[in-house]
Amino acid sequence: MKNLFLFIFFNVSIFFKAQQIYSLRPSEIDLPENSYQKDTNNELPYYEGIWKGTWNNKIIYVTLKKLSNKYDNNFKHYKDYLIGKFKVLDNNGNILFDNTSLTDDNAKINGVSFRKYGDKYSLIYVDPDLCNTSGGIAINFTDSSKTQLNWKLTLGSNMITTDCQYYNTTPFPQALPKEIVLTKQ
Repeated sequence: MKNLFLFIFFNVSIFFKAQQIYSLRPSEIDLPENSYQKDTNNELPYYEGIWKGTWNNKIIYVTLKKLSNKYDNNFKHYKDYLIGKFKVLDNNGNILFDNTSLTDDNAKINGVSFRKYGDKYSLIYVDPDLCNTSGGIAINFTDSSKTQLNWKLTLGSNMITTDCQYYNTTPFPQALPKEIVLTKQ
């Protein structure tokens, strides 16, 4: 029994010792498999919370949450990142879009990393409910108190096919603003 305990302890300690930790800030190297891209500067918690903004007679609430040490199947390493869920209301309080009840694994907004230059954090938006509309989002704080967040969405070249429920809808539904300043609630 003692030998089994020592064997398990030895293997676990090798695993934790062998896992290399890297910052979320970009580096020029490809991260090795099973490494950990960690929020070593503890920057992501400042983004967490509910953010509110108004655009085109709509009110948006974006909830950002930090996930830690999650495995990324595409890049084969662990990382810390933000996810985002949102709710959009019209001026009368009617809900236009709401994905706040989705599980974290199904969030439509997923963080990538900090950009190489400046303090912008990059996220990816993919919305299967809106004909797979997708794009990139860059966020950064506009004030030192970190209560104002600049948001910029750049939509990808989304092809809308005839099987899309919004194929002939004009204008096409816009769930997220292209540019807005959000205020922390």
